[in-house]
Parts: sequence; structure tokens; C-alpha cells
Amino acid sequence: MKIRLQHIAHTRSGDKGNTSNIMVIAYEPEFYPLLKAQLTADKFKAFYAGTVKGDVLRYEVDTLEALNFVAHGALGGGVSRSLCLDNYGKALSAAVLGFEIEVPDTLKGKLRGFQETLDV
Repeated sequence: MKIRLQHIAHTRSGDKGNTSNIMVIAYEPEFYPLLKAQLTADKFKAFYAGTVKGDVLRYEVDTLEALNFVAHGALGGGVSRSLCLDNYGKALSAAVLGFEIEVPDTLKGKLRGFQETLDV
């Protein structure tokens, strides 16, 4: 089933100059392989559809079951130089929680805050 990232992970962020640092942390160990396989640096950059202008580097932090993304050119020239307030690291990290990820039905019981909609 396809769900939003927010049901299997949470994020932390920071920013320095024109670079945003976003960590995506799995809620459960079973979710981490799904993150590693599906949330690539290219997909991360594509998700922001032109907001991130530079390279995106992905670092796997296996001991924490987390992925750390360093997005260059993500803050409109830098927080203090940008007129676009929504590009701060916190806003970018909150946005990625909407990324869609495929999760096997067998893990449905471990999802956080997930409610299926019923067709009527």
C-alpha cells in the first residue's frame, strides 16, 4: 500500500547559509530498509520540484536507522538573504513527510497515525 512518509518516519532539520540538512528517522527498524530503497537523493530532490537548486547528498546512518540529506541551494540564497520564508530547513523537513512510499500490508499494524479510508 502507498502511504505518506509521516506514518513511518519523523524528521529533524538544520540550515546553514544556502544548505539545508534534513534527517529522516524511521519509527521502527522494519521501516528503515523501505526508506533506504525508496527515498533516494534523486527522488528527494525531485520531490521539491525546483526548490532545491543544487546537489543533494544522502548519507545512510544505519546505527540510527536514519537517512541524512544535505540539500545545497535549497534556501533561496540563505535564510537571511531570502524573501521566501517557507524555504527554511524546518519547512522543508515538514514537507518531505508528504513523500509517498510503498509499505507492505504486513506492516500496517506498525504505522503511526494511519487510518484507511473506506470506499462507500
